[in-house]
Amino acid sequence: MRLYSLSVLYKGDPKVHLLKAAYDVSTFNFFQRSSVQEFMTFTSQLIAERSALGTRASVKEQEYLCHVYVRSDGLAGVVIADTEYPQRVCFTLLDKVLDEFSRQVSKMEWPSGSPATISYSALDGYLSKYQVQTPGT
Repeated sequence: MRLYSLSVLYKGDPKVHLLKAAYDVSTFNFFQRSSVQEFMTFTSQLIAERSALGTRASVKEQEYLCHVYVRSDGLAGVVIADTEYPQRVCFTLLDKVLDEFSRQVSKMEWPSGSPATISYSALDGYLSKYQVQTPGT
Protein backbone atom coordinates (compact mmCIF):
# COMPACT_ATOMS: atom_id res chain seq x y z
CA MET A 1 0.00 0.00 0.00
CA ARG A 2 1.55 3.28 -1.12
CA LEU A 3 0.85 6.97 -1.47
CA TYR A 4 2.48 8.52 -4.52
CA SER A 5 1.29 12.11 -4.51
CA LEU A 6 -0.34 14.68 -2.24
CA SER A 7 -1.39 17.97 -3.84
CA VAL A 8 -3.12 21.17 -2.78
CA LEU A 9 -4.80 23.06 -5.61
CA TYR A 10 -7.06 26.06 -6.04
CA LYS A 11 -10.18 25.69 -8.15
CA GLY A 12 -10.47 29.24 -9.39
CA ASP A 13 -12.04 30.80 -12.39
CA PRO A 14 -11.45 29.64 -15.10
CA LYS A 15 -8.79 27.03 -14.26
CA VAL A 16 -7.46 24.89 -11.47
CA HIS A 17 -3.85 25.53 -10.54
CA LEU A 18 -1.38 23.77 -8.30
CA LEU A 19 -0.43 25.51 -5.06
CA LYS A 20 1.81 22.89 -3.47
CA ALA A 21 2.58 19.20 -3.97
CA ALA A 22 4.69 16.35 -2.64
CA TYR A 23 5.60 13.21 -4.54
CA ASP A 24 7.07 9.82 -3.73
CA VAL A 25 8.36 8.39 -6.99
CA SER A 26 11.13 6.33 -5.37
CA THR A 27 9.53 3.04 -6.45
CA PHE A 28 9.78 3.98 -10.13
CA ASN A 29 12.74 3.55 -12.44
CA PHE A 30 15.04 6.59 -12.26
CA PHE A 31 14.38 7.48 -15.92
CA GLN A 32 10.59 7.32 -15.46
CA ARG A 33 10.37 9.52 -12.37
CA SER A 34 9.95 12.92 -14.00
CA SER A 35 7.29 11.70 -16.44
CA VAL A 36 5.44 9.89 -13.63
CA GLN A 37 5.52 13.09 -11.56
CA GLU A 38 4.19 15.11 -14.53
CA PHE A 39 1.41 12.54 -15.01
CA MET A 40 0.43 12.87 -11.33
CA THR A 41 0.41 16.68 -11.50
CA PHE A 42 -1.68 16.67 -14.68
CA THR A 43 -4.10 14.05 -13.32
CA SER A 44 -4.53 15.92 -10.02
CA GLN A 45 -5.39 19.14 -11.86
CA LEU A 46 -7.78 17.38 -14.23
CA ILE A 47 -9.66 15.59 -11.45
CA ALA A 48 -9.95 18.76 -9.35
CA GLU A 49 -11.17 20.66 -12.42
CA ARG A 50 -13.89 18.09 -13.10
CA SER A 51 -15.09 17.91 -9.49
CA ALA A 52 -17.78 20.25 -8.19
CA LEU A 53 -17.21 22.51 -5.18
CA GLY A 54 -17.98 20.77 -1.89
CA THR A 55 -17.51 17.22 -3.20
CA ARG A 56 -15.34 14.20 -2.54
CA ALA A 57 -14.66 11.48 -5.08
CA SER A 58 -12.36 8.58 -5.83
CA VAL A 59 -11.38 8.01 -9.45
CA LYS A 60 -9.47 5.06 -10.88
CA GLU A 61 -6.75 6.12 -13.33
CA GLN A 62 -4.61 3.31 -14.74
CA GLU A 63 -3.37 1.33 -11.71
CA TYR A 64 -3.91 4.22 -9.28
CA LEU A 65 -6.80 5.52 -7.21
CA CYS A 66 -7.05 9.30 -7.09
CA HIS A 67 -8.96 10.71 -4.13
CA VAL A 68 -10.13 14.30 -4.46
CA TYR A 69 -11.79 16.69 -2.03
CA VAL A 70 -12.84 20.11 -3.29
CA ARG A 71 -13.99 22.42 -0.51
CA SER A 72 -16.71 24.99 -1.06
CA ASP A 73 -14.11 27.80 -0.84
CA GLY A 74 -12.29 26.39 -3.89
CA LEU A 75 -9.37 24.82 -2.04
CA ALA A 76 -8.82 21.27 -3.28
CA GLY A 77 -6.68 18.33 -2.29
CA VAL A 78 -5.77 15.23 -4.28
CA VAL A 79 -4.09 12.05 -3.06
CA ILE A 80 -2.85 9.51 -5.58
CA ALA A 81 -2.42 6.06 -4.06
CA ASP A 82 -2.37 2.46 -5.13
CA THR A 83 -5.70 0.63 -5.19
CA GLU A 84 -5.08 -1.13 -1.85
CA TYR A 85 -4.68 2.07 0.19
CA PRO A 86 -7.77 2.66 2.42
CA GLN A 87 -10.06 5.36 1.02
CA ARG A 88 -11.12 6.57 4.48
CA VAL A 89 -7.49 7.27 5.45
CA CYS A 90 -6.97 9.29 2.25
CA PHE A 91 -9.95 11.54 2.99
CA THR A 92 -8.85 11.97 6.62
CA LEU A 93 -5.44 13.08 5.34
CA LEU A 94 -7.03 15.50 2.84
CA ASP A 95 -9.23 17.03 5.57
CA LYS A 96 -6.24 17.54 7.83
CA VAL A 97 -3.98 19.00 5.11
CA LEU A 98 -6.59 21.40 3.70
CA ASP A 99 -7.57 22.66 7.18
CA GLU A 100 -3.94 23.26 8.10
CA PHE A 101 -3.12 24.82 4.72
CA SER A 102 -6.05 27.24 4.96
CA ARG A 103 -4.90 28.32 8.45
CA GLN A 104 -1.26 28.86 7.41
CA VAL A 105 -1.63 30.30 3.91
CA SER A 106 -3.69 33.45 3.39
CA LYS A 107 -6.77 33.03 1.21
CA MET A 108 -5.55 36.08 -0.74
CA GLU A 109 -2.58 34.00 -2.02
CA TRP A 110 -4.68 31.11 -3.39
CA PRO A 111 -5.81 32.62 -6.73
CA SER A 112 -2.30 33.70 -7.78
CA GLY A 113 -0.14 31.23 -5.84
CA SER A 114 2.21 28.63 -7.26
CA PRO A 115 4.48 25.97 -5.72
CA ALA A 116 7.35 28.48 -5.87
CA THR A 117 5.49 31.29 -4.06
CA ILE A 118 3.45 29.38 -1.43
CA SER A 119 5.32 28.73 1.79
CA TYR A 120 3.82 25.57 3.23
CA SER A 121 6.27 22.76 3.89
CA ALA A 122 4.21 20.08 5.63
CA LEU A 123 3.23 18.00 2.57
CA ASP A 124 6.42 15.93 2.39
CA GLY A 125 6.07 15.10 6.08
CA TYR A 126 2.46 14.01 5.67
CA LEU A 127 3.31 11.93 2.61
CA SER A 128 5.99 9.98 4.49
CA LYS A 129 3.97 9.77 7.74
CA TYR A 130 0.98 8.24 5.94
CA GLN A 131 3.08 5.76 3.92
CA VAL A 132 2.21 2.24 4.97
CA GLN A 133 5.39 0.24 5.26
CA THR A 134 4.98 -3.37 4.30
CA PRO A 135 7.33 -5.97 5.81
CA GLY A 136 10.49 -6.33 3.78
CA THR A 137 10.50 -2.83 2.26
